[in-house]
Amino acid sequence: MRIGDLADQTGVNRRLLRYYEEQGLLRPTRLPNGYRQYSESDVDAVRHIRALLDAGLPTAVIAQLLDCVHDDGGRLIPSPCPGMVTHLRRERARISQTISQLQGSQQALDSWLASLTA
Repeated sequence: MRIGDLADQTGVNRRLLRYYEEQGLLRPTRLPNGYRQYSESDVDAVRHIRALLDAGLPTAVIAQLLDCVHDDGGRLIPSPCPGMVTHLRRERARISQTISQLQGSQQALDSWLASLTA
């Protein structure tokens, strides 16, 4: 299938699909005319990529973990792969730190708002 077909099937625009390829997340074959040729497995790969992005993982980590997940009745299931737990723990810590920073920002804004509306 061509990139437009993959975009239609996954709901992901062509520009993002090209970005996923640049990041090594998708590896379409190239036809003699230079067009990308995707397979049905790429549809699943895009769905996996989207689920991992929704979990807050950056594409560099997704590239390392993409082969470690599979579908089970429409639900993404991780498989034990070397380094997976380490990657997930590191990303969870990063997200927790970001949440703490955002909560601090929220508290500062709340204080300013409280002083302005008092």
